[in-house]
Amino acid sequence: MSAHNTIDFSLFGGAESLPPKLSPLTTSAHTHRTIIVDSSVHEPYRAPLDPNDFLWLMTEEPHRSRRTAILKAHPEVAKLMGHEPLTKYIVLLVVLTQVIAAAALRNTSPLSPLFCAIAYIVGGTANHNLFLAIHEITHNLAFKGIKANKYLAMFANLPIGIPYATTFKRYHIEHHKQLGEDGVDTDLPTRLELLMLRNVAGKAFFCTFQIFFYALRPGLVRSQRLTHWHAQNIIIQIVFDYIFIHLLGFRAFTYLLLSSFFAGSLHPCAGHFIAEHYLWDGLAQETYSYYGPLNLLAYNVGYHNEHHDFPSVPWTRLPALRALAPEFYDTLPSHPSWPMVIFNFIFDQDVGLYARAKRLGKVQTEPYTASQAKSSESSVIPSTKDTGAENLDHRCSHHYQFCSTAVSCDSTIFKTE
Repeated sequence: MSAHNTIDFSLFGGAESLPPKLSPLTTSAHTHRTIIVDSSVHEPYRAPLDPNDFLWLMTEEPHRSRRTAILKAHPEVAKLMGHEPLTKYIVLLVVLTQVIAAAALRNTSPLSPLFCAIAYIVGGTANHNLFLAIHEITHNLAFKGIKANKYLAMFANLPIGIPYATTFKRYHIEHHKQLGEDGVDTDLPTRLELLMLRNVAGKAFFCTFQIFFYALRPGLVRSQRLTHWHAQNIIIQIVFDYIFIHLLGFRAFTYLLLSSFFAGSLHPCAGHFIAEHYLWDGLAQETYSYYGPLNLLAYNVGYHNEHHDFPSVPWTRLPALRALAPEFYDTLPSHPSWPMVIFNFIFDQDVGLYARAKRLGKVQTEPYTASQAKSSESSVIPSTKDTGAENLDHRCSHHYQFCSTAVSCDSTIFKTE
């Protein structure tokens, strides 16, 4: 036995050394849930999390500094920024697929195995694809104009059955701009969720019904005031739902709603909800990527570090971004499987709803005003006082009028509408 294992360092005013069996994350027997593509990277520091609280950080979110570093090392990344015309065609195809599938099932009982199987396999996958289409469109990456993107998001919203595209946009932009800020980033679980959903059964409940947590939590944590865009989203959805039910019946509409439930439940693609920002393997890493085949169904949302670093790069070019800067991305732990993320989250005692990084944020006590709503839908110009590299992100964001595409930079906001 080495000498340092026999010394009680607490005698000298230091922390007492824990036996390896009390800290499973430090033992060689512990199975790491994430992988590092670059095998030459040194083993990162790992420490067990406190299951009674979140991990509170005083550092800034990591994407701002990494974006600046990547732009310095690879200024050609600016060529990857811009809108992706293919997105609107995929949205149209998936929306039509859902309408046709619903029409085909209009005379089938929703309780039948066939109905449920198609709703899970076809509908769950299709509506999850539409969730992520709305995510992509939220960053104004389908068209150059902001209004065209807003209306495309509302169109993609139709088979989901519940109007949410406009509301999601503002919450999601805040998630980028103020990642991990308590009371602002509504992607974060609340302390009530942490306390009530602590064991295997609680985590299984959360994963099964997480679509409801993501739907209800934002309004409870940080409310929004309605704008004319909210009103349009609601009216368009209600009119569509009424015509849809009138023509195809309530069973067909049940198919759409069940598809949305499965899309945010125990579905292979839904693993990304947990994979993206939960803390794993005792690491204080806030964002994780996934590079597997399910990205083909999910607008490459698995390239999540890349997306947060450069929200102005559309989904079709995120693999090129990673290939352009492997020294930045292949050195980060990533997830090898979304379905295994769900399984591990439920059954691994070393992860739970507490495994999120939080920061104390400057919480706005009043709901959004109309002028703030307008500002949150405006483009963002990064500060140009630091580096020429940030000027590149500035110019590209300004040219394409992206909504908060350089979201983590120090910035000023100007009107685009």
